[in-house]
This record gives sequence, C-alpha cells and structure tokens, in this order.
Amino acid sequence: MDFEKIERSIGYTFKDKSLLKKALTHTSYAYEKNIESNEKLEFLGDSILEFISSKYIYNNYKKLKEGEMTKVRAEVVCENSLYEVAKSHNFSDFILVGKSEANNKGNHKPAILADSIEATIAAIYFDGGLEAAEKFIIDNLKEAIENSTKHVGMKDFKTVLQEKLQEKGEVKIQYTVIKESGPDHDKTFTVKVEVDGKELAIGEGKTKKHAEMNAAEKALIGLK
Repeated sequence: MDFEKIERSIGYTFKDKSLLKKALTHTSYAYEKNIESNEKLEFLGDSILEFISSKYIYNNYKKLKEGEMTKVRAEVVCENSLYEVAKSHNFSDFILVGKSEANNKGNHKPAILADSIEATIAAIYFDGGLEAAEKFIIDNLKEAIENSTKHVGMKDFKTVLQEKLQEKGEVKIQYTVIKESGPDHDKTFTVKVEVDGKELAIGEGKTKKHAEMNAAEKALIGLK
C-alpha cells in the first residue's frame, strides 16, 4: 500500500500506518487474510462525522432552524456524499477487497468507498485526535454543506410538478443530465425534465439536485 500517496491526497500523515491500512481493509479482504476489517472504525467514524458536521453547521449557519440543520446534515452525511469524497481521493486505488469483490469491482462500489471514508475519519481521530479528524471532515465537506444550505427550506418544486402533472392520471417524469461543465471542484450541471418523452424545461445548478429543482421550477412557470 502506497501510504505516502494516500496521505498526500487526504492531507494527513499517520504516525501509525497500521490504522490507515485497517481503515482501507474491507471485510472481504479481512476474511481472506484473517485480519481485522474497517467495520469498527467505520462505526466510530460515523458518530464523529455526525458530531463534527452538526457543530460546523450550528456555528456557521446561524439563520437555519433546527429542522433545516437536520436536513442539511442528512444530505451531506450520506453514502453519495461520502462516495464523492472517496472518489476525489482515488480511494478505489487503495481500498483492499477480497478476490470475489475485486472480480465484481468492489473497490468502485459507492457503499464500500463511503464506508472507507468513515473508517478513515476514525483512524485519523485515533492517530491525531479530534482536531485532525475535524480538519479532514470540514476540508472535504464544507463545500457540500454550503451547497445544501442554499436550497434547504426551498419549496420542493419536483414534488409540486409531479402533483400537478399527475392530476389527471399517471405520467412518466424523467430528469436527465445533458451537460456537465467546469472543474471537478466547481461543476455546473444542466438537466432537462421531460414528461412522457416531451421536454418541459432545462435547469442548471451546482449539484444534480439543484439543477433538477431549477428545471422543475421552470417547468411549473411554463405550465402556468
């Protein structure tokens, strides 16, 4: 395992390299080698992640209500969000999986990669303390938190559009990403919304969800 390459990517150097290796050891590999997997680290990392993200949201977004803070945290502390973090650090190149998982490209599976991020958080905590774990979490999630706060509390235009279109019976509503532009850290997504194959509107946003909401909002305006 190329510890130096991983550490350079995540911005943290481990004193105890075995902690990092354990954080990247999936149960399938651990079973084959009769060693400990990252499951227990993942368990602790999940709790640390919830606490640190909650504290960050509380301290930095004073105007959010309790329910809105909960929604933001739920959107950021989730498999898809952590999978994106793992991809940004090329964890698929380092995660240790068993032969069967390797054959099924388990090192690219969102759930496995997301879990490895939680395990890495706990490994950093044991190696360098809460402050180091907090730095890793905030460095990797502050942008996602910021994006989430921009639409929290916003009317769910997708739900409103669905209800309006289905007033007279079932219809097929589909959202499709038709363009991605900009660097990985600052992408803009363009999404079109269709009903039964007919295009209604096109929207843009910094996340797919934002772009879908924007497209639904524009579709509603067009239906009025």
